[in-house]
Amino acid sequence: MATPGKDVYFDEELGKDDTSRDGSQQKPYKTLLFAHIQHPPALQDGPQYLTRKKEAGADQGSGVSEIHHEWAPATKSALKKAGNLYEQHKKKQAKGDEIAIREKQESEKRQHALEEAKKVQIQQDPQLPKAIKIRLNEEDPKLIQLRSGKSDKDVDYSEGRGTRVRVTGRVHRLRTQKDVIFFTLQDGYGLLQCVLTGDLTKTYDAMTMTLETSLEVYGEMWEVPPKQHAPNDRELHADYFIVIGKAVGDKEAITTRVSPDADPQTLYDNRHLVLRGENASSVMKVRAALLRAFRQTYEEITPSCLEVTPPCMVQTQVEGGATLFAFDYYGQKAYLTQSSQLYLETCLPSLGNVFCVAPSFRAEKSQTRRHLSEYTHIEAELDFIAFDDLLVHLELVMCRVIEIALANPQIAQQVRDLNPKFKVPERPFMRMKYADAIVWLIEHDIMNTEGETHKFGDDIAEAAERKMTDIIDRPIFLTHFPTEIKAFYMKKDPQDPRVTESVDCLMPGVGEIVGGSMRMDDYDELMEAYKRVEIDPTPYYWYTDQRKYGTSPHGGYGLGLERFLAWMCGRFTVKDCSLYPRFTDRYTIDDETIEFE
Repeated sequence: MATPGKDVYFDEELGKDDTSRDGSQQKPYKTLLFAHIQHPPALQDGPQYLTRKKEAGADQGSGVSEIHHEWAPATKSALKKAGNLYEQHKKKQAKGDEIAIREKQESEKRQHALEEAKKVQIQQDPQLPKAIKIRLNEEDPKLIQLRSGKSDKDVDYSEGRGTRVRVTGRVHRLRTQKDVIFFTLQDGYGLLQCVLTGDLTKTYDAMTMTLETSLEVYGEMWEVPPKQHAPNDRELHADYFIVIGKAVGDKEAITTRVSPDADPQTLYDNRHLVLRGENASSVMKVRAALLRAFRQTYEEITPSCLEVTPPCMVQTQVEGGATLFAFDYYGQKAYLTQSSQLYLETCLPSLGNVFCVAPSFRAEKSQTRRHLSEYTHIEAELDFIAFDDLLVHLELVMCRVIEIALANPQIAQQVRDLNPKFKVPERPFMRMKYADAIVWLIEHDIMNTEGETHKFGDDIAEAAERKMTDIIDRPIFLTHFPTEIKAFYMKKDPQDPRVTESVDCLMPGVGEIVGGSMRMDDYDELMEAYKRVEIDPTPYYWYTDQRKYGTSPHGGYGLGLERFLAWMCGRFTVKDCSLYPRFTDRYTIDDETIEFE
């Protein structure tokens, strides 16, 4: 409403556009538009809008120029521009008011519908066939029959064509249409689409259903109609359901907590919810399949490998003291293990070839996508072998593990979904000596970390290594690394003492996933190695004894399960391949310490 005959003041330098101002000379607005909004113009007797003008003049007697600030009416051009903006503002406000009214009406309508829905009560029909309790992945045709064709009724057991089942799970997908609700349940074993119709859709629980709500659903199993899609091409037409645990919605909905565009730290903070997603859960299932496959492979191969369980708390280092996690062990200094290799070597004389699946810990403050502070280490030691035997064994184990895992149709499908480009590697893997890799890097203008040309003796960095592997695009056994850049226990090549009989297996997209070598089997050579790296051999007496009591040519390796999984499932980082990844600055879900009595 216009303010008749009133003078309204605005000052672009000293004014403010807020309701604490009244448009007086003492409290002017900042802009002419805000003055219009607070005191709308009118054709007759409307307000007059005045602004402060700067005028130059001479001070009497001094001759010095002064600036005078005078209030003057706004110019016609300024009034026209402000008038146009004001009309746009009114239209926008009217539209906003219209939307607010409509939203309020819809909210009131929904609240009324929800109140009515509370009056709708459903009960199981005792005349229906007894429901069979099944997991969502159950497909045995002897147990479950699917109804097909059309029917006037959504649920009709009169002809006995569809098995009545009882299932439990959480709502993984949800889609509401007029008079019908579709939702997909998941229970960790499989997925099943369920259909609510009739009075079931009118209940309060149905109308307020949210993702991750846990349910018990009863109904008839049907084939999915032609040209429609659902997991395993089947669906459950519900005749009754119960809410077991209602999940929160709105701002606390799971899709808000772990939205696809959330930053990585938010996703790690909410890893417990991320794991409910199809990708994350599929990676964990492939991981479990790989662990089973490794154990099966080690039993199948000739000679077989026996599984042992070495300790995780140790007093000795394997890979270098800088990456050790130290802790107080009853008043003595101890460490979390970097590798179980030394213990595995002690098992060879009495147990034969051995392997272990155990956590290893590295205190590397590395933020790369292939490093973890705690990871699952698959390690093996083999007795009475030569270096070539070690390479052949590695090829056999990795290829057989993949073969076993992909023999499971569900795992094979999950790998295809996660990594459509995955190719089963062919044997033999490419062999490339370290010296040849240096030449290759030079020829392809790939520099070292200092931006210089690679030279013999460089520890080839992750980026260069991965770039080379991606260009070659096949598994590579990179062998014969210089003694100075490898662990003290690695055996030197008899033909070239500058290098060791060592190997890294490199895979496209990930880089190194396996590191192995022949181990020093000569007592004097091992003692000299201790001296070279300035390690006191005293705490290693039990390891050194293996060379005093019937030594033998032997070798072994360590495979990082998370890296193997990242390669197979096409994950960008190994952090996505661990249930709850531990890396620099992250040691619990939310970085809070939890104490247990």
